[in-house]
Amino acid sequence: MGSTVAEKKQKKALASDSFTVKPLEPFLIPFLTGPDKNLTTEQVNNEILPVWTYSYISVLVPVFLLTDWLRYKPVVFFQSVSLLVTTALLYWTSSVAAMQAMQFFYGVVTACDVAYFSYIYSVIEVKRFKKATSCSRSVQLLGYTVGAVLGQLLVSLELMSFQNILLMTMVLSALAMLSSLLLPMPKNSFFFHHKKPPAEDDSSDSKDTGIKSGGGDEEEEENSWRRKSLPKVLCLLGKDLKECYSSRSLLCWSVWWAMATCGYNQTVNYVQVLWEHVEPSQNSSIYNGGVEAVSNLLSAATAYGVGFTEVTWEHWGELALGGFSALGAASLLLMTFIGNIWVCYAGYVVFKSLYMLLITIAMFQIAAGLSMERYALVFGVNTFGALLLQTVLVSVVVDSAGLGLGIIPQFTIYASYFAVIAIIFTLRGLYVIWSLRRLPAPQEDRF
Repeated sequence: MGSTVAEKKQKKALASDSFTVKPLEPFLIPFLTGPDKNLTTEQVNNEILPVWTYSYISVLVPVFLLTDWLRYKPVVFFQSVSLLVTTALLYWTSSVAAMQAMQFFYGVVTACDVAYFSYIYSVIEVKRFKKATSCSRSVQLLGYTVGAVLGQLLVSLELMSFQNILLMTMVLSALAMLSSLLLPMPKNSFFFHHKKPPAEDDSSDSKDTGIKSGGGDEEEEENSWRRKSLPKVLCLLGKDLKECYSSRSLLCWSVWWAMATCGYNQTVNYVQVLWEHVEPSQNSSIYNGGVEAVSNLLSAATAYGVGFTEVTWEHWGELALGGFSALGAASLLLMTFIGNIWVCYAGYVVFKSLYMLLITIAMFQIAAGLSMERYALVFGVNTFGALLLQTVLVSVVVDSAGLGLGIIPQFTIYASYFAVIAIIFTLRGLYVIWSLRRLPAPQEDRF
């Protein structure tokens, strides 16, 4: 009975997220630089898009804490409201300042993703976490794919203008906001309103917690979290983080996570500017939506296929991170210097698929041996680390207050950045293999 109720709650949450279909998103740069908004590529690249990064990192930590304190649902609703505000600003305004405000609210939308996934975990049993994660990401991917395909059809068949497609997106955002009100309110959360599982589940849970351990005093401390203040919760979170990152393997995978996600975010955020530079949308047909749909589906396929591979990632994982990161760097170099839109499209699909493959491996490796509380905490810290790196990169390379580089020099830097990642982790992977080869072979028992 409990499982049935949990499944119903999960389906409601998935239904809420399934309305986040954004058919204009693959065509945002052509829309901003076209006759509708009449902004220059330099304004979009160096003044408007950097605001997203600054917004994301400024609100991520407060949103993370508020999500747990308010028990998810209010933040999920606030995310929907922020998305509606984003589309409204995009629809009714056109100045640089207004577009910067639009990017700020979209940064809030992105930061609130933690609330959606945390909500899913809060209403289901621990044994269903893996399935729930798969379903949640599949529904989210389906929403992105449907939106990209719909947008491509509307643009290619000239059924709607960009402005009308944006109006459709606004309606879908309003539906998402209304559907979020139907979500049930969880009674517990991971940190502020934590409630220890029943005693009979302790033995089975301990198998999955790995790093987590402790006696009666720690258990009593955990049981009393719901009565503790913000400073006490922060102290406990700091203690947990120190224990988690004391694992050299987890630290290594987390470093790759932060570095690669920084480069991935930059590439995805600015790739439309590159496409517009290579093949201006005013002069030819564009297929941004179709490319996004293909890249999403291939990314899902590669990520899904990881679960069926018989590879000892503890031994070969870091070498794989280095090798595939090198392929990603090569894809970015081809996109930057070949100057052909179809090469750009193909390179982007390869790059995104490789990243999704590797981030899935990293998630599996990091999650192994962590309790759910620490799982969410470590993933959040890794994301924050990626944003710190990205903020430095944006402020120095992209922002008009910094170097304000054009799109070709930018992508040259991104390709070089992934080449550095490839070198670091290839060397690290070779060292791991060499260390394992030096270990003495196990002695067989003789009778």
